[in-house]
Amino acid sequence: MTAKTLFITGASSGIGAETARAAVAAGWNVGLFARSKDKITALADELGDAALPLAGDASDLGAQEAALSQLAQHYGSVDAAFANAGTGLDTPGILEGDPAEWQAMIDLNCMGVLYTARAAYPHLKDSKGHLLMTGSAAGRSHIAGSIYGATKWFVHGLAGNLAEDMRGWGGRCTVIAPGMVDTPFFSEPKSDKLHPSDIADAVIHALSADPRATVREIFVMPSY
Repeated sequence: MTAKTLFITGASSGIGAETARAAVAAGWNVGLFARSKDKITALADELGDAALPLAGDASDLGAQEAALSQLAQHYGSVDAAFANAGTGLDTPGILEGDPAEWQAMIDLNCMGVLYTARAAYPHLKDSKGHLLMTGSAAGRSHIAGSIYGATKWFVHGLAGNLAEDMRGWGGRCTVIAPGMVDTPFFSEPKSDKLHPSDIADAVIHALSADPRATVREIFVMPSY
């Protein structure tokens, strides 16, 4: 049986890198997309022939389209795409925050996810494939003044709308909604919270579901 192929944005560290490891362990090929060429090259060396490093910026539609075309040519198809790249704010708040920083976050957290969907859709239609997105517990509750949380509400809404669209041609869409995860997203370690591998496990669970079942949302929270 030919291995399926998963495209991952934000693949250089944290959730993206752990998802790549979990996917390869489950028999998938992976396309590692991130700006950090050195990090994704090192990860590809670790994972071997099942991984292809694809350097680029997720907020650039053309870069994502080119990467997905290269990935499809290399492995023969793209069967799933994980829009995982995202960022937060150094200075949150309406009055305190920097509008230029808001724009950069929206470009990645909202437009970057849309670009993954746009770039992956033709490939996923061919393979009747699966689109996944990293949402957040912040996209399922109201947090005082949180602009970051609002971008994740967008992701959750988009995922539900695309799930309805994709079911029309045999595709699936899932949003993975974690609580606090110990990743480089935070400036200080959060060792008592979720590990990136917990989120990677959720991705593999959704990908592995029987084709008759679409796991539309997985909400993963720390136990403590």
